[in-house]
Amino acid sequence: MLTALTRKVSPNFASCQLEYLKRDPIDVALAEAQHRDYEACLERLGVRVVSLPTQPDLPDCVFVEDPAVVLHEIAIITRMGAESRRGESESLAAALARFRPLVRLSSPATLEGGDVVRMGKALYVGLSRRTNAAGARQLAEIVEPYGYRVKPVAVTGCLHLKSACCAVSDDTVLANRALFDTSAFHCKMIDVPAEEPGAADVLRIGGTVLIPASFPRTARLLEQSGFTVQPLDVSELQKAEAGVTCMSLVFEA
Repeated sequence: MLTALTRKVSPNFASCQLEYLKRDPIDVALAEAQHRDYEACLERLGVRVVSLPTQPDLPDCVFVEDPAVVLHEIAIITRMGAESRRGESESLAAALARFRPLVRLSSPATLEGGDVVRMGKALYVGLSRRTNAAGARQLAEIVEPYGYRVKPVAVTGCLHLKSACCAVSDDTVLANRALFDTSAFHCKMIDVPAEEPGAADVLRIGGTVLIPASFPRTARLLEQSGFTVQPLDVSELQKAEAGVTCMSLVFEA
């Protein structure tokens, strides 16, 4: 059964980490409401949502994608590049242990799940401010016995690789090519409109693509390309550099 691990928004969400955005005031109550709508949308699409309690002292805890990478065979507990976020890992690891054997990255590796785009047995790993070459190498050593190939990808100008591209089908990514090295990819690419440079972070659930409601041009483009699109209002969460991928870990259980 398709399952999503999520975590409630921290009451201290307004103190989240920021890399590229200027800090704007965040309405935490509205962020909580938008996150509940996000979870409800996943449930409407047939996903079993396992919602973990918040961690009040960890402002970014809602972004459960970053502390782990979940494959069919194992779950890798990452070593996040943002040192202040590393306290998020243990309770998430305990939740994942119900579903997968766990393997952990170690120093000097840093890697965040938002930097891993999976297409079949290929894991494209963004080399960003949060993920280093040692993280990509350790991940490769862990996953290669299971038949996966790690392909490092240089990322510039955005938080994670998934801020720049995400899979919308088995052979197609939605992309802002200005933000990453496209040479590692051998697949179809749909380019986000120039007016919506941050629109590449979308979440594929079965035959539906979730996209922030703030990117209507990209939503229309996807629909014209034959995709079923579900816009979601995540405007308050986006102030924390959120996309729709980072707030869940989705896997078959």
